[in-house]
Amino acid sequence: MSTDFVIFKTFVSFLFFQSFRWPIASNVDGNEMLEIQVFNYSKVFTNRLIGTFRMVLQKVVEEGQLEVSDTLIDDNNSAIRTCVSIEIKYQAMDGTVGAWNDNEFLDDSNRSENDGAFQFETDSLLSGHSQGSGVSPGRSHQSLQSAERSFRKTGKGVFSAMKLGKIRPPKEDHKGKDEPAILETEDLDRKAMRLGGGLDPDTISLASVTAVTTNVSNKRSKPDIKMEPSAGRPMDYQVSITIIEARQLVGLNMDPVVCVEIGDEKKYTSMKESTNCPYYNEYFVFDFHVPPDVMFDKIIKLSVIHSKNLLRSGTLVGTFKLDVGTVYSQQEHQFYHKWAILSDPDDITAGVKGYLKCDIAVVGKGDNIKTPHKANETDEDDIEGNLLLPEGVPSERQWARFYVKIYRAEGLPKMNTSLMANVKKAFIGENKDLVDPYVQVLFAGQKGKTSVQKSSYEPIWNEQIIFTEMFPPLCKRMKIQIRDSDKVNDVAIGTHFIDLRKIANDGDKGFLPTLGPAWVNMYGSTRNYTLMDEHQDLNEGLGEGVSFRARLLISIAVEILDTTSTEIMNSTDVQTEGIQNISENVTGKIEEFFLFGAFLEATMIDRKIGDKPITFEVTIGNYGNQIDGVNKPAMHKKKKEGGESDEEESELIQNSSEDETEDDGDMVSVSSTPPMKPVITDRNYFHLPYFEKKPCTYIKSWWQDQRRRLYNANIMDKIADKLEEGLNDVQEIIKTEKAYPERRLRGVLEELGSGCSRFVTLADKDQNQAGRTRLDRERLKFCMRELENMSQQAKTIRSQVKKNTVKDKLKLVQNFLQKLRFLAEEPQHSIPEVFIWMISNNKRIAYARIPSKDILYSIVDEEMGKECGKVKTVFLKLPGKKGFGPAGWTVQAKMEIYLWLGLNKQRKDFLSGLPNGFEENKALKGPGLQSFPPISLTYTMKQIFQLRVHMYQARSLFAADSSGLSDPFARVFFSTHSQCTEVLNETLCPTWDQLLVFDHVELYGEASELRDDPPIIVIEIYDQDTVGKAEFIGRTFAKPITKMSDEHYGPPRFPPQLEYYQIYRGNCTAGDLLAAFELLQIGPGGKAELPPIDVPTDSEKGPILPVPMGVRPVLSKYRIEVLFWGLRDLKRVNLAQVDRPRVDIECAGKGVQSAVIQNYKKNPNFSTLVKWFEVDLPENELLHPPLNIRVVDCRAFGRYTLVGSHAVGSLRKFIYRAPDRNANNWATAAKLMNGYMALTNGGPYSRHTGEIVVNMEPEPPVKKMETVVKLDASEEDKEKEKKKKKKKGGEEIEEEEPDESMLDWWSKYFASIETLKEQLRAQEAAAAEAEEKEDMEIAAEGADVKPDESPMKGTKGKEKGKEKTKAPKEDKKKKNQMTEVMDKKNKQKIDELQVYNKELENEYDNFEDWLHTFNLYRGKIGDDDDSVTEDERIVGRYKGSLCVYKMPLPEDVTKEASFDPNFGMFQGIPNNDPVNVLVRVYVVRATDLHPADINGKADPYVVIKLGKTEIKDKENYISKQLNPVFGKSFDIEATFPMESMLTVAVFDWDLVGTDDLIGETKIDLENRYYSKHRATCGISQSYAIHGYNAWRDPMKPTQILTKLCKEAKVDGPHFGPGGRVKVANRVFLGPTEIEDENGLKKQTDEHLALTVLHHWEEIPHAFYKLVPEHVETRPLLNPDKPGIEQGRIEMWVDMFPMDMPAPGPAIDISPRKPKKYELRVIIWNTDEVILEDDDYFTGEKSSDIFVRGYELRVIIWNTDEVILEDDAFMTGEKMSDIYVRGWLKGQQEDKQDTDVHYHSLTGEGNFNWRFIFPFDYLVAEEKIVISKKESMFSWDETEYKIPARLTLQVWDADHFSADDFLGAIELDLNRFPRGAKTAKQCSIDMVVNEQELPTVSIFKQKRVKGWWPFVARNENDEMELTGKVEAELHLLTAEEAEKSPAGLARNEPDPLEKPNRPDTSFIWFMNPLKSIRYFIWHNYRWLILKILALVLLLLMLGLFLYSMPGYLVKKLLGA
Repeated sequence: MSTDFVIFKTFVSFLFFQSFRWPIASNVDGNEMLEIQVFNYSKVFTNRLIGTFRMVLQKVVEEGQLEVSDTLIDDNNSAIRTCVSIEIKYQAMDGTVGAWNDNEFLDDSNRSENDGAFQFETDSLLSGHSQGSGVSPGRSHQSLQSAERSFRKTGKGVFSAMKLGKIRPPKEDHKGKDEPAILETEDLDRKAMRLGGGLDPDTISLASVTAVTTNVSNKRSKPDIKMEPSAGRPMDYQVSITIIEARQLVGLNMDPVVCVEIGDEKKYTSMKESTNCPYYNEYFVFDFHVPPDVMFDKIIKLSVIHSKNLLRSGTLVGTFKLDVGTVYSQQEHQFYHKWAILSDPDDITAGVKGYLKCDIAVVGKGDNIKTPHKANETDEDDIEGNLLLPEGVPSERQWARFYVKIYRAEGLPKMNTSLMANVKKAFIGENKDLVDPYVQVLFAGQKGKTSVQKSSYEPIWNEQIIFTEMFPPLCKRMKIQIRDSDKVNDVAIGTHFIDLRKIANDGDKGFLPTLGPAWVNMYGSTRNYTLMDEHQDLNEGLGEGVSFRARLLISIAVEILDTTSTEIMNSTDVQTEGIQNISENVTGKIEEFFLFGAFLEATMIDRKIGDKPITFEVTIGNYGNQIDGVNKPAMHKKKKEGGESDEEESELIQNSSEDETEDDGDMVSVSSTPPMKPVITDRNYFHLPYFEKKPCTYIKSWWQDQRRRLYNANIMDKIADKLEEGLNDVQEIIKTEKAYPERRLRGVLEELGSGCSRFVTLADKDQNQAGRTRLDRERLKFCMRELENMSQQAKTIRSQVKKNTVKDKLKLVQNFLQKLRFLAEEPQHSIPEVFIWMISNNKRIAYARIPSKDILYSIVDEEMGKECGKVKTVFLKLPGKKGFGPAGWTVQAKMEIYLWLGLNKQRKDFLSGLPNGFEENKALKGPGLQSFPPISLTYTMKQIFQLRVHMYQARSLFAADSSGLSDPFARVFFSTHSQCTEVLNETLCPTWDQLLVFDHVELYGEASELRDDPPIIVIEIYDQDTVGKAEFIGRTFAKPITKMSDEHYGPPRFPPQLEYYQIYRGNCTAGDLLAAFELLQIGPGGKAELPPIDVPTDSEKGPILPVPMGVRPVLSKYRIEVLFWGLRDLKRVNLAQVDRPRVDIECAGKGVQSAVIQNYKKNPNFSTLVKWFEVDLPENELLHPPLNIRVVDCRAFGRYTLVGSHAVGSLRKFIYRAPDRNANNWATAAKLMNGYMALTNGGPYSRHTGEIVVNMEPEPPVKKMETVVKLDASEEDKEKEKKKKKKKGGEEIEEEEPDESMLDWWSKYFASIETLKEQLRAQEAAAAEAEEKEDMEIAAEGADVKPDESPMKGTKGKEKGKEKTKAPKEDKKKKNQMTEVMDKKNKQKIDELQVYNKELENEYDNFEDWLHTFNLYRGKIGDDDDSVTEDERIVGRYKGSLCVYKMPLPEDVTKEASFDPNFGMFQGIPNNDPVNVLVRVYVVRATDLHPADINGKADPYVVIKLGKTEIKDKENYISKQLNPVFGKSFDIEATFPMESMLTVAVFDWDLVGTDDLIGETKIDLENRYYSKHRATCGISQSYAIHGYNAWRDPMKPTQILTKLCKEAKVDGPHFGPGGRVKVANRVFLGPTEIEDENGLKKQTDEHLALTVLHHWEEIPHAFYKLVPEHVETRPLLNPDKPGIEQGRIEMWVDMFPMDMPAPGPAIDISPRKPKKYELRVIIWNTDEVILEDDDYFTGEKSSDIFVRGYELRVIIWNTDEVILEDDAFMTGEKMSDIYVRGWLKGQQEDKQDTDVHYHSLTGEGNFNWRFIFPFDYLVAEEKIVISKKESMFSWDETEYKIPARLTLQVWDADHFSADDFLGAIELDLNRFPRGAKTAKQCSIDMVVNEQELPTVSIFKQKRVKGWWPFVARNENDEMELTGKVEAELHLLTAEEAEKSPAGLARNEPDPLEKPNRPDTSFIWFMNPLKSIRYFIWHNYRWLILKILALVLLLLMLGLFLYSMPGYLVKKLLGA
């Protein structure tokens, strides 16, 4: 049943005569609407809607035929003057409405014979006239909307075929058939001119320079060029974890150890005793060699364990888990200095168990990790702000239950492990399913299993597995496996991974993870069971599955737990429980699907399998699987029982259209092609002789109808493909420096915007069909929101794209692409993927896997799979590991295959996409069998072509021979033909310049289609070997430009242009091919009519045809000058030393040879420096051939041996371009001028014209602090006032001025590192701000509001939340700002150096300013990624340079005064005679070294090698350190060029055996020495004669400046009066006085000269920035672990020529020695200590208080309010026996205790006790240094650096049991809260709100006294006050301590008096009355008073009652 209508006309003058036809599966509802939209078509912009016509179909349904004429309406529903006429007809299913007769419509010429549908051709819209025959049948489009889309496809346009010509107009690539296929030729040319000339570049995709395979046609889809599967191949990974410290661990007085666990490996830190906040700073490294998927699923588990030792495993405090993938997806692949939240898996109600600070980094091969700048310690102490969580994860994670419900599985393979089954069958006749499946789920390091279902291919479990885990989890993937239970070992049947990010969304409108109930398909190895399955890995989920294994019905749900509720299970163990069954149709209605495949070509069949017949098998799920498909899913039967009957089913099929009258219910699937023996193509490949007869396959299968999921994915895929293609275009335009990349980007964004809005309209019509899960609904909402948003943003960005912002916006748009790809991946499967297997001799040889969504049919064009109904080129590959490496590069077979998958009832058009001109062959003849699909097609149309392949050249090929070169030739395959180019020996850049002609190529199909859609050409490049077969180098594809016999051969299409095609080898690019391809139809006149081949006349190639004139590039004469400097580090060749090397340079067939180096050992430099040769090069720079550098060794008897070679791929950077003198200099001058005018504000003197004045006066230091203020006296006073006000918090702190004598090189270093951090922070802040601003702009533009009032959109909403949390931080910042200002003021006075956090050469372009280094390669490139690294193939280095210029040179160059013609363009280079140099290497320190010893540490020392000199600093190794500070300098005398490669290595010292290399770095000193950047000795910031910053270069700044001016031919320097110097046209100002050691001032010009040197790059003709005084950071690498950093080393190198005056002594950079201090702590009193003990007699609680505490002297005065622990024995009174303990953090061994204050009943304790702690302290690093042996077996002491923290604890002493811990306080001696003046003022706030209180540093204050609180955590894990201590801290240096000694405790000297302790603290029976008074009165006084009052009251009442009667009687009687 169909609906048809025809559009007759719109407007006055437009006739369409278009018919549309819809086959509809059910009767039309009369209320449905028909909508027609009329567009104004534009090639450039979006088509503009003119108007719309809508009508209800009621009348049509009733009458069956209507003619309507009506006006259109516009957007506002008002009528417009345009009217439309249509004729519409409708034929119902039951035939009630009217008979169908096509001829009533238009003239029948518009239809082709084999298809009844009307053609809808958008072309007629373009060409403006009705169309004749000869049109290929397209697809009936659904509405004009899709028509509009196909118009717009020109946008994709020109980037045609694989890729189109440089300037090829978009004419021969009818996207969606833009134009009639055949027009008169002149019409075409005219159109081409119009398109080529006037088209806006927005829509023209410019052809790229690297061939991009883009889809051009309707009938063919794009082949995938990358062959080799990369998944599943193991790689090297390194996980490094530093455990820094833990805080707030829950528990009292613990001995914590941290266990680090990754997968099965565990490592432990050392144990720290009795502390809740241990400091470790220990580094662990784990190395892995596994596939990426396995790596990223590994779980990193950090656990803190309490008191673990050899005997006991300890108790778990808390754990933290995340997977490696989460770390790898972070920026820089790492978390740095972050706090992990510990929680207890056995008690999920408990809350946070503490925090662990750590660094975690994951490094893969080739990743280099930059260590971020360390923010200052205080920021990191803010735990909440630095949690170890990825962005977007809330800091408060909750516990959640993850329910994984496993319902049932289908289609399991036989896992026939037991012979017993067969035996049983023989005896009992019992036939069992041979598999015992169960399901195993792995998530977050936990494993859950279902029960085992014995012997079942279709097991039903109905169980759920419950995981309890924090939400959101930090483990991304859940692994679900069906396994076969077996007595010996269980094996996996199939594995499926669920990525939680795809089934949840954390946005504002997000949803928790949910999935299903849905089927997931599992793929793995082939289904035939063998005992040793070679592809078992595939079943484990490694690599791409090659066959369907099973499908499993599951669902996932998550429930957030309310941990407060009582009935909750506490533990996180995995549970399994039963669930009820779910109904059949939950997952969707079962539909019958039809899969059709036609094999049009099978070529390039590997010759190994060429001798046996071959058949191809197509399978979908288990359908079609003949060899080993066991069981057909029982769905068919179920379906019949469940739903419709057979008759209904057949009825549907019958009525789907008239010609399908017969029921095809009994149609038998044909899933494989008939066997056929291959025929030889050439010596490598065979092909199957299909010729005109193409075999077909078809399969019926039954699946739940979940097409909507696939449709949505397809729409998004198509948007993404289009976007990707557009972005590639833009990048190409930028790369090739073509005009208007911004226009193309705007076009891309416009397409993106309209694509996204189209998705929203299409996806929205998705009604509630059966089987839609919650995830389907949520995902749909989410995708629609995202795409709508994207479409908005695309519009906004489009308006912001300007010429200068293209690159930034391009990055933004790249993010869209990633997002689209992510959204398009559907987590819930539906139809399984289709596999095509090549089977030979009953063995499965090779396969292709095609996603079912790609070939799925839909009536809506966008929803259709991109390869549905198209011819696809498929390359078959080997399964599993066989496909790794070289085996995976060779093609097993190349298929041209046509696939169509859709509902059986929609299958009417399944053949419509095939190339036309065929007849169908059915399986059986007979009436009524038309509805059966054909089993083969016979093509009656055949065209004959000649193919011309112009192979010009290839570049940058792989080296396939051991010489490091190849002998390449190319094989070209087209259809069943192949030809080879000639072999060119020993080159990686062959210029074949050869035309290959393929005559008489037969192609089947219609001529017009072949014109638009020629088959692809495959070009393979091989290396010819004398023995054995040729070796594969790479492959690329191309599409020819086709010319039909009646077309004109001429511009613009012909002759074709040469283009670059990217060559691939596996997944790696392997060079480029420059070629052109044309396919010419041989008409009736035969070959005579073909265009002649225009061969150049001077060809001397004999029978080989060169590339003809019109195709080859236009050449010009160029001269190439070569600078030969020298050769370095040449390795042996065939064990012989290289002795007399020579360099040969070759380019485009011409070349030059260097002089021979006579004795390489003595002097490896060349005697003649410059030579040149002339050569013809293409005018187009992009086509320039590569230049080859080859080094040969000249041996005796005229023999040569190749040493190594190098190919310079692009000459662009060596092309000389004459400077555009006028423009350039003035522009920079003007720019500088403006800048400096602003600086100088006009000086007090007149300026000469043309001079630019640079004022370098150092500003007064205060200026930096407050904006620029002119300071006079009154201002200064105000400043002071301000400071005082700001410091109101406490008494004023006097900042010390840094004393010049105290400063050393390290002061400079640390100051510089601070500056580096500040800069990095500022950059980050600026970047964040810019991003914020951009977001604001986008949000604002989207909403059309000004940025300042923009609504909080999207990200802003989240920001609001952030702001709340930021508030306290902001205050902190303000507080810190003042101190920072003060620090800055300090720093102003310290000179700094430049700290580079990378290698120095990276900053200065490898110092190749005029001398370039070319690596020479030899040896094959390894087959496997891992086997040979690039570095191992390097056999030496050639130093020299090139200069390429067009002849003749401009005269002004040659006419310059000092022009030396011998040196050509290389004027003014130094000579290359040997030179003696003093090299001084300074090694500062190394960081993050890779541990080399078992204990996770290393004992590093430095080794320096230069030439033959080797310095080992072995005796100064640093014990057990991974961050050693070396602080050493080494002097070496060397002779360049013989000794110019410096190696700095770090070795690990071992007591026994050889020392191991940790890592090394190499520095090329020669390039530094000769560089114009002057890298010999860095220029310091200021000039000084003495002190820490003394000038260290033997040449003074003035001498350096004079020399530089002379070399650069710059006028100057002229020193003038008043501190001025003139160089060229710049005038610099600066100070002119200097102080010597004695403080006398002298006049000097050095400061001025130094100022000029700092600005040298701004001087005209100089242009080079001079290297400043610096420290560089270099990665250490180990050859055994290529590509993975083993640590970094900070160092620098100075070089001094020996013929100059000798430099002074080396700077002393030896590490600072820690200063000795003594800290004295006096504990005076305690108060309010909690009472713990009961008195034995009174039952009173009391505590025996003692306080537990460099040389720090700590005097403990009192404790107060200490919690009382004990109950008195008799009275039940609470009391405590208090004492105080103290120690300096990290030194628990030297803890000191006070005496005990027994029986404190009030919590007050008096001690007057002194602790003395001597310690060594590094002021600059604020760390205490301790050296101690780690264990009794340690060889030597290990040095630790730990923060200076004093810990005081208060304890209750017990006689018989262990003492009770009451509370503690930890004071950071650098910043701790000032003590309270009285016990009353002392509160818990001093600990809790530490950040907000003013802090003091004992190192500045020296003496502090006050009260501090003791705190502990109670049962609810909250801090509570447990007492107060009055203490005095006094810090003395070791010398001061010696002068005024003090005794420990209360001893001499300087004894403290005994404390006055109250009597009650002595046993109560000594003075019973006093004691009783104290106890009774103290505790019961109110009670006693109350009792007394009551007794008095009762007495009075008694007296009253007693005397009342007598009194009354008296009164009454009146007595």
